[in-house]
Amino acid sequence: MRSLPLFPGILFLIMTPSPDLAGQTQFQEDTFSTSAGQLTITFIGHGTLMFTLGNQVIHVDPVGQEADYSLLPDADLVLVTHEHGDHLDLDAIAEISKGDTKVVVSRSCQGRVEGAQVMENGDTATVAGFPLEAVPAYNIVNMRSEGAPYHPKGNGNGYIITFGDMRVYVAGDTENTPEMKALKNIDVAFLPMNLPYTMTPEMVADAARAFRPAVLYPYHFGDTDTQELVRLLEGEEDIDVRVREMG
Repeated sequence: MRSLPLFPGILFLIMTPSPDLAGQTQFQEDTFSTSAGQLTITFIGHGTLMFTLGNQVIHVDPVGQEADYSLLPDADLVLVTHEHGDHLDLDAIAEISKGDTKVVVSRSCQGRVEGAQVMENGDTATVAGFPLEAVPAYNIVNMRSEGAPYHPKGNGNGYIITFGDMRVYVAGDTENTPEMKALKNIDVAFLPMNLPYTMTPEMVADAARAFRPAVLYPYHFGDTDTQELVRLLEGEEDIDVRVREMG
């Protein structure tokens, strides 16, 4: 599904407020048409997202500091990229869990969420009806003072989620790794862009030029100038860079 940027009036509606989120700050949303129905992406904040397809809901890295989860829809599927507190929040997961909620976590979260399924880097699985791929998420360049990477290889996942004919990649906390740059047929990508933990705009642009997502959202960007990424990819007509409130 690679024609997303070409027909904006047909394929998506931009920044519509969600009627389900009454009582708290309204979040921006984009809506895409897929072969499985209408997909709505809700931009919660930082590294936190919600996907809605029909009556199915996926929460990615739900964190209570970003939203009041008592006001958000319960999850059919929760995806957790890694163990850091701005991505793994047990209280938020409990708030949106129901009897049949499935939770998928990375290796670094093993044993932290009761009943969760662990996906290792490179694993594929279908969970709650959604095909998933776990993509390695790690640092190559950026290190803590003692020389240890902020995100060691093997600990964290990005996830490719397939919605009908649409492939959505949520990268987690990572740099522009070889595994990321080798991805194929990504329709929508969320790439993190804040130092020292993840990527510079130049690193995000490098990755985007390699695997060429049809739509690219910078996220988890803190105080980074998102317009620098827009400038860097200005000549890449088949990569539609969209900036939402995801600092």
